[in-house]
Amino acid sequence: MSEKTTMTRRGFMAALGAGAAAAALPVRGEDAVKIGALIPMSGPAGLFGPSCRSMGELAAEDINARGGNNGARAEVVFAEVGLPPAEATQAAMRLVLSDGVRALVGMHDSAVRNAVAGALGGRIPYIYTPTYEGGECSRGVFVLGETPSQQLAPAIPWLAENRGAKAWHLIGNDYVWPRNSNAAAKRFIAAAGGRVTGEEYLPFEADNFDAGIARIREAGAECVLITLVGAASVGFNRAFANFGLDKTTLRLGPLIEENTLAGIGAENSAGLFSSAGYFGNLETAQNRAFRARYFKRVGAEAPVLNALGESVYEGMLLLEALAKKAGSLETGAFERAAEGARYAGPRGEAVMSRRHVSRDIYLAEARGAEFSVAATFPAVDSGSTCA
Repeated sequence: MSEKTTMTRRGFMAALGAGAAAAALPVRGEDAVKIGALIPMSGPAGLFGPSCRSMGELAAEDINARGGNNGARAEVVFAEVGLPPAEATQAAMRLVLSDGVRALVGMHDSAVRNAVAGALGGRIPYIYTPTYEGGECSRGVFVLGETPSQQLAPAIPWLAENRGAKAWHLIGNDYVWPRNSNAAAKRFIAAAGGRVTGEEYLPFEADNFDAGIARIREAGAECVLITLVGAASVGFNRAFANFGLDKTTLRLGPLIEENTLAGIGAENSAGLFSSAGYFGNLETAQNRAFRARYFKRVGAEAPVLNALGESVYEGMLLLEALAKKAGSLETGAFERAAEGARYAGPRGEAVMSRRHVSRDIYLAEARGAEFSVAATFPAVDSGSTCA
């Protein structure tokens, strides 16, 4: 093992404190500021990695074209975090201690976020971008990803009223995001006059879903809430259609975006819904301009546009907006500047409240290999209670 990975806790904290002191300085007059981007290139969420990387690079180019972060050029340094939390945290800390990054933008699972936030202790700003379970209030963490209050609170009653979905089955991977999201979903289902027919959690490596799908069929579920990640979601949805349930039972997947839909396949997507703040084919003026610029830069073989990849782009925009408002990259200055901070991105205007972002939410139905927006819920609050 290297000296970096065997550093004592005292030495680690001293080095991190020195990095925090540097981050407290304004960035004006500096040539460049390094921003660490934590993205998964392997593991269950690895299929999101290429688009996340493309988005981080494009965001840096756009920010620098506007003059950088308070006059300093943004330089993105990537770390692979499709790993167990302890290993992912080591990768993040190497960016801080060895590469001198001044802030982090992370698109990864909640277990990694909890570990990284604990290790950082608020010493540098940390922008967390993907869909998550809500409730993150650690010092120095700023969230733009959708919460259950945004994705599920509007979608569940819409599906009940418009598609007759009253009996719900919940299936997800066994970690904090599915469990906490389903706890919230049960409240929303009850409020919409529905009931839960079953609830189960599977390991990330699960690849046989027959028993669970048989239980869903036997219970008479009218809609399945899927909080499986990446490859597990692909496998489940393929098996679901093979059982013929796509013809009788709806599905709602708050983490099913364009990469996952492509894996599921057009032939298996009937009755499949997703709820998110972004879809690649949104026909808004902001997204049309963004889409044209993205494909011009990356080319026809670019990773497909999707909510999780695009969230990295918006994470960089949020960092830019907070740095401009704060006049510094120091955590306390960010926290003082956060309330009411706003930026305009491919999703439209976003406004920060209680260190989360209020935004429009779209409920989309799969039409073969693409999503089609069925309902729009404007300016949905995150439901967060962070001070």
